[in-house]
Amino acid sequence: MAEQKRDYYEVLGIDRNAGEAEIKKAYRALAKKYHPDMNPGDTEAEKKFKEASEAYAILSDEEKRRQYDQFGHAAFEGGAGGAGGFDFSGMDMSDIFGDIFGDFFGGGRRRSASNGPMKGANLRAAVRVTFEEAAFGCEKEIEITLKDECQTCHTTGAKPGTTPETCGKCGGKGKVVYTQQSFLGMVQNVQTCPDCRGTGKIIKEKCPDCRGTGYIASRKKIKVSIPAGIDDGQSVRIRDKGEPGTNGGPRGDLLVEVRVTRHPIFQRQDMNVYSTAPISFAQAALGGEVKISTIDGDVLYEVKPGTQTDTRIRLKGKGIPSLRNKSIRGDHYVTLVVQVPTSLNAEAKEALRKFDEASGQSLKSQKSAASGGEKHGKKKGFMDKLKETLEDI
Repeated sequence: MAEQKRDYYEVLGIDRNAGEAEIKKAYRALAKKYHPDMNPGDTEAEKKFKEASEAYAILSDEEKRRQYDQFGHAAFEGGAGGAGGFDFSGMDMSDIFGDIFGDFFGGGRRRSASNGPMKGANLRAAVRVTFEEAAFGCEKEIEITLKDECQTCHTTGAKPGTTPETCGKCGGKGKVVYTQQSFLGMVQNVQTCPDCRGTGKIIKEKCPDCRGTGYIASRKKIKVSIPAGIDDGQSVRIRDKGEPGTNGGPRGDLLVEVRVTRHPIFQRQDMNVYSTAPISFAQAALGGEVKISTIDGDVLYEVKPGTQTDTRIRLKGKGIPSLRNKSIRGDHYVTLVVQVPTSLNAEAKEALRKFDEASGQSLKSQKSAASGGEKHGKKKGFMDKLKETLEDI
């Protein structure tokens, strides 16, 4: 007994009143899930893929869907070839397959060739700025190669006095249709015409200035406005400074990547700045003003008496401006490091000894503890024991 076919609407998981977009969306999801290339050797997945493809082939066609809604599967019984008896021959599945299978092979969606206006490709460049320039913004000038319309042929690419001819392979459409055999039957695939490369025109005599490209390349200087608060690796977009469009389309954009030079003192994290600042032993003990470097210049900060090394202080509003609103700024966090003097004169050493005596004689107590430990911990040798024995006699 032949296996009972499932309802096509049930196969795609859609309502009977579903529109064209909903049908296509449902099939895309199932095709990605069960496609044989994604499930090699899985016969059950291949079966479900064919079932979904058959359902889509019927429901995406207005006339076939009307027949199915009226007569069910009986409307197509006895058809030759195809999955489950349905004939897929002559069907143009390139649109749905291009959308679905383009994602599988790393190229994103594949689109049919078009003679309509198309935006030009984007260009990329890089510019180096200092830490402060990135924080507060600046103007830079870069030099890049740009293509402009050839003034001799005005982008036609043809020698003056001649005109491009209609491509004989595609008939001026810029695309050709190939019919291929697949596990679904005969499927049509639309591709860019290899002779005219999608332009629909063939240039017999090329322009001597642009050599048939329609454009002249030249080096140009472009000013780049670096916004305040931009970070390393972010890009500035300059509209209409990319590659020229085709068939009257607009130019692409120029994307300028900003590379920020490392600063010897400051480090950045989001909108905050981090640094360290040395303070003397006297400043740490007694307190007082210390000079701290910031991106705004040097500022004075009042250190509290008894400040310990690695104490972190916060300078509010001394960080990086917000990229969206430069009136809003982050903070600057400074780690204070107490500097121990490495060379002292006799007077300074004597002053430190008096300070030590007044604050608890830590030097003497440590010295006494060390000498006491040596006295009590010293082992008696053979001669010491012999001497003690003779004294006792």
